[in-house]
Amino acid sequence: MLNQYIGIVFMGGLAVLVAGVILVFSHLLGPRRVDPVKASPYECGVLTIGPTHETIPIKYYIVAMLFLVFDLEVVYLYPWATVFRDLGGFAFVEMLVFVFILLMGLIYVWRKGALEWE
Repeated sequence: MLNQYIGIVFMGGLAVLVAGVILVFSHLLGPRRVDPVKASPYECGVLTIGPTHETIPIKYYIVAMLFLVFDLEVVYLYPWATVFRDLGGFAFVEMLVFVFILLMGLIYVWRKGALEWE
């Protein structure tokens, strides 16, 4: 029974071997000197002003995650809307419950101040 997995184990080992060989050759053949121009941060052709390693406020990530959550939930409305007439009244009530839960989540997040950008 283990004979069935020999090919997978062989390909996995080959992949690890090739990756290791590439890393070793890159280390051996790559340049060793550090060029200050290459080490400097580059942003759209404009030289940076001030410190380049600043922390990003956690609010940015919270707003981004909330956007993803609500954006993905709205995606569920599209298939429902395409077959709305075929589903009947029960599906309409179910979607109202779904939208109500989304609205409650949005109101909760709004009251907590997670959508305030300072």
